[in-house]
Amino acid sequence: MQVKFKKLNSAIGVTIPEPAYATAGAAGIDLAASIKESLVVAPQERVLVPTGLAVDIPTDNVVGLVFPRSGLASKYGLTLANAVGVIDSDYKGEIKCAIHNNGEEPYEIKPGDRIAQLVFVPCFHVEIAYTDQLTASDRADGGFGSTGR
Repeated sequence: MQVKFKKLNSAIGVTIPEPAYATAGAAGIDLAASIKESLVVAPQERVLVPTGLAVDIPTDNVVGLVFPRSGLASKYGLTLANAVGVIDSDYKGEIKCAIHNNGEEPYEIKPGDRIAQLVFVPCFHVEIAYTDQLTASDRADGGFGSTGR
């Protein structure tokens, strides 16, 4: 499937890396900070970081999901404030990442730093039907740790 990207910042491909898969087996396309100067994210602070990109998802059966980068999360506590960003097929605006610093130290985001990853996933639109009885299962309504640790 081809997805069209619109560059909203002329620095993309010059001083800001273009969106790309880091390896042949990568599921996510790396997204970079499309900023002119560095910004520091203090512990427990969140900032909205532009990517300088918009996408044209060609079908409503696909959604773009923006995930945190695991290295930034595990090493520095940097994650996305909304856990996973959702890009609907009819959204044509700039992709922005709400970065949250869960770490104990300030973190500097430099222009062009990879800040998140974009994964395209099939999406099903369902017909909502109300019922008084759900299909039985072994788990039933057990949740929040009911299946073990």
